[in-house]
Amino acid sequence: MISLTVPGEPRGKQRPRWGKHGTYTPKETVSYETYIKELFVIKYPDFEPIADPIWLEIQVEVSIPKSTSKKKREQIHNLQIRPTKRPDLDNVIKVFCDALQSIAYKNDSQIVYITARKFYSERPGVELKIMEALICP
Repeated sequence: MISLTVPGEPRGKQRPRWGKHGTYTPKETVSYETYIKELFVIKYPDFEPIADPIWLEIQVEVSIPKSTSKKKREQIHNLQIRPTKRPDLDNVIKVFCDALQSIAYKNDSQIVYITARKFYSERPGVELKIMEALICP
């Protein structure tokens, strides 16, 4: 199993934009993908990309809004309130799948199983685990 922690406010994959010279990926997405790649390469410097089917487990933790009341904070800590704000969970999954392609695995088509969750947290970030799909439920 491979695990990676990406601290900071999670970001989702943005849609391609049209410019004078065709389509391009927005700078925010490119920079977040680069950040994920750098963290992976630092933690696993000599890693050979996986060639087998894989299972991704992603836990997204977004910051609690500063205006949240004490009562709602208590409900958040008891998991009674979950975030329905941006970034969309599917877009966070996409940015991680694309960022780690050819670094952690050869192609994101190898991903056959994904579990993903989104929570509020005092310390925003993303926890990622990559496992062989042979052990998925």
